[in-house]
Amino acid sequence: MTHHSNSGSDPEKVLDALKKLPVGAALLRLADGGLQWASPRFHALLAREAASFEGMDLLAWIFSGQYPHLPLEQVALRIRSGLASNQEFKVPAMLLPEGSNRLVAATVALTGAEDQVLLTLTELQHHSAFNLLERVFLQSGEAILITNAQNRIVTVNPAFTALTGYTLEEVLGQDPKILSSGRSSAEDVEAMWRTLADDQFWQGEIWDRHKSGEIYPKWMSISTVRNAAGEVENYIARFTNIAERKATEERLVYMSQHDPLTQLFNRTMLQSQLQTILARARRDQQQAAVLLIDLDRFKSVNDTLGHHVGDQLLIAIANRLRETVRASDIVARLGGDEFVVLLPDIQDAMSVTGIVSKIRLALEDSYRIDRHVLYATPSIGVSLYPLDGEDEETLLKNADTAMYHAKAEGRNNFQFFAKAMNHAAVERMKLETALRQAVTATQLGQSRFKLHYQPQVHLDGNAIDGLEALLRWTDPELGSVPPAKFIPIAEETGLIQPLGDWVFWESCRQLREFKDQGFADLHIAVNLSAQQLRHENLPSVVRGALACYNLSPSDIEFEITESVAMQNPVATIAVLDQLSDIGIVLAIDDFGTGYSSLAYLKHLPIQRLKLDRTFVKDIESDRDDEAICSATIVLAHNLGLELVAEGVETAGQEQRLKQLGCDVIQGFLHSKPLPAAEVADFLGQWKTSHQTIAPDPCI
Repeated sequence: MTHHSNSGSDPEKVLDALKKLPVGAALLRLADGGLQWASPRFHALLAREAASFEGMDLLAWIFSGQYPHLPLEQVALRIRSGLASNQEFKVPAMLLPEGSNRLVAATVALTGAEDQVLLTLTELQHHSAFNLLERVFLQSGEAILITNAQNRIVTVNPAFTALTGYTLEEVLGQDPKILSSGRSSAEDVEAMWRTLADDQFWQGEIWDRHKSGEIYPKWMSISTVRNAAGEVENYIARFTNIAERKATEERLVYMSQHDPLTQLFNRTMLQSQLQTILARARRDQQQAAVLLIDLDRFKSVNDTLGHHVGDQLLIAIANRLRETVRASDIVARLGGDEFVVLLPDIQDAMSVTGIVSKIRLALEDSYRIDRHVLYATPSIGVSLYPLDGEDEETLLKNADTAMYHAKAEGRNNFQFFAKAMNHAAVERMKLETALRQAVTATQLGQSRFKLHYQPQVHLDGNAIDGLEALLRWTDPELGSVPPAKFIPIAEETGLIQPLGDWVFWESCRQLREFKDQGFADLHIAVNLSAQQLRHENLPSVVRGALACYNLSPSDIEFEITESVAMQNPVATIAVLDQLSDIGIVLAIDDFGTGYSSLAYLKHLPIQRLKLDRTFVKDIESDRDDEAICSATIVLAHNLGLELVAEGVETAGQEQRLKQLGCDVIQGFLHSKPLPAAEVADFLGQWKTSHQTIAPDPCI
């Protein structure tokens, strides 16, 4: 190697002095980092001969380990820029390149000669470097875990023990997955290892399990350590518990989305939820509703009792709204005494009417706040998607308009934005109010309901041994109300439970009376609602009624529709099994109109299938209906069940059903549903004109 002399000094003396220094020294060209001269100590530190440096930019190469993420040309540029401003560039401690484990202090200084710098490398004592690294490892606030190439733990620091609860002895040689909470999917773990293989580094959020079993989130970074041959030797993981930070973040998110007083969604979240509901409604071609609720005369509560009481009342109202609406509905507070309820997936305006009526009745009931009994009736405006608007702003505006209309109509009511809907809603509300009054009167012993009984005729012998009890309602103002109008309302409002109980007990009482009149073999079929079927006390109620009226279990038949039976098949089977164990006869009503599964049907402890009238109606003229009737009869018989056909109105229908093997018919051909006072006469006349004993269905 050649070298240039420094002006004003003896080059040989300078080089001789550099050779004697206990440091590695080298003269380099500033422009390209080329080596001009190097001391023996310099070569010893780098463990390389002078010839191996030919053509290398030593400025860039020596400091490459200090800047591992920069290309070599950028490393050299950084050093030369530092020299230009400070005349000197120092790194107090760094590892030499190419996997060397030597820690050195490096200095680059201008020599005064043109295009020349002096590089000195001072080796730091190994024990000093080790002590430094050891202190960093032991005193770090971050948990540190080091594994070998096989991903087995070789050491951990005290912060690891503090964070995880595990000591080094407990985890030594273990796979770090012993810390896993099980929340990370196999795909996530595979992605982490791919990133480590490609980039030698990974960081992210994962959930781990403390030794105590507590699950917590942590932020972790993992680095790959390779040897001089490029082989993986270790993985170093550093992590911290971020549960407190995440809790703070989640709390801030919650606060940004919820009303601070009632904890309902706020206006911002309401807009977001409404957008989501409308997008889904457009996609699925469904309807949705927006209810805007304003409390009547709420200001007087604040003015007379103070804002503290007013706030407590608002909280109580918010709680009632939550409890009243469906699980899929959204409740929000706009501010003041205004609330909004969003109803997704509605069937029609009438289904909205039922929900709104329920909300109104819930809110108008009294509230006990401190020592005060308060009332807060609501005025509710309703807008429907897509009838009253197709975007959030329009629907909210129209619901607000409808709400003011409700206030103008006397408060404590609800109004649809569309006038045609209001008329139907008013009629529905009148019907619901009248139904509630009728049920209450019935519970007080002043029944406005009556039962009519339709005979069931055995085609083999024309004997009558059964009656179906059918509910009838005559209101003082509304007159006779068809069951198709009031039964759905009773089911929506929960009135079907007390109403169904009355029907059952009245049927038992009347059957006892029929038996005392000489019709000992008669039994009565009673329709059972979904709510009654879900009531845990049903078997006890049945036993009580049978004992009260001295009836046999086989005197009672319960009919449930196949749709009700399939709402919760497992629970239904459990309840029906209890009734069957008592001895109650069980039947599936309106068979063929629902969505029953034959797999479940065969497990139901039933004795009868009732073929719906829709298939019987055209059995004489429609081959499809005839085929359905025939197939249903065969199915029933193959399952060991008796088949009852409903809605038989002509002799031709009766004859065809008899040819197909039908067991029992019921319909206007032989009798309309009769009031109790007419049943005995009818049965007597039938018995006189049809002197045939009814067959035993068990034979």
